[in-house]
Amino acid sequence: MKSPTVVKPPAGPEPEDLESLLTIRHFENLLLRMFAEGRLNGTTHTCLGQEYVPVSLAPLLSGDHVLSNHRGHGHYLALFRDPAGLLAEIMGRAGAVCSGVGGSQHIRRENYLSTGVQGQSLPLAVGIGMRCKRVESGRIAAAFVGDGTWGEGAVYEALNMAALWRAPVLVVVEHNAVAQSTPTHLQMAGSIADRAAAFGIDFLEITGHQVPEIRERLAPVIRRVREEHRPAVVQFTTRRLGPHSKGDDTRAQAEVDRLWAQDWHRELTDRLGEPFRELDARIRADLEQLAREVEARPPAAWTGSGLPDTRMEYPWPN
Repeated sequence: MKSPTVVKPPAGPEPEDLESLLTIRHFENLLLRMFAEGRLNGTTHTCLGQEYVPVSLAPLLSGDHVLSNHRGHGHYLALFRDPAGLLAEIMGRAGAVCSGVGGSQHIRRENYLSTGVQGQSLPLAVGIGMRCKRVESGRIAAAFVGDGTWGEGAVYEALNMAALWRAPVLVVVEHNAVAQSTPTHLQMAGSIADRAAAFGIDFLEITGHQVPEIRERLAPVIRRVREEHRPAVVQFTTRRLGPHSKGDDTRAQAEVDRLWAQDWHRELTDRLGEPFRELDARIRADLEQLAREVEARPPAAWTGSGLPDTRMEYPWPN
């Protein structure tokens, strides 16, 4: 008689990954609340529901060049674990990572750059990738884009050059099925996989949200980009739980509720129980305290150097 097949539960995230996931989740929720309360100006685009994407990639891209986009808080936080500097940047307060002149969307730090210009990062990634190939052996350029960005001509020019010149470029697509307020199926014919294939570029789709499993699948792809200079496109088929920006969600509530039911946070709460809930509450409280402390700081001082004001250091957590 055959023994029954034992199905192993998915491996849980490491403690540092849990902290990163929850820091991004509660940072984004905090921003939406602060905007609603009139405590912030400008705009912001949160990555609620997509937090596991940058958390999964962060250790695989250590030391590489990362190009982010308008929905980039999670990308920054997963790499630098610096909510204090980012919140100060968004609020224009002392300790801001870019002296308060970049705001929510335009951040530069070390080998990291975010921009609100759709598709701008792909040509730049090719140029950086070629430099890596020539003088920074072993490093790559990784560019985060959304599914809506595939309507930009610069994307295809960049893919053509990356394939022709074998640039070590990784294109990370956060495909959340909606471009601002337009469902992707209404504005994109065909698929991103077919577009990558047209240029002879490797393609991988990730549909789950388990961080250890994602890293296991991504590691060989990124190794080929790094060692063989083979550009690749990785599509995360994910979900955007929040509005496009501060409060402009045009989707039906039933659709949004369906997406929340698939959220990684709900799944980990059910699976990990009380220890997860305790960590969740602690990080949420720490960020609320951080917001009060950042609000009390003086305005950020622009040094003219493009570097943050270094007169004051603000560690996280406090």
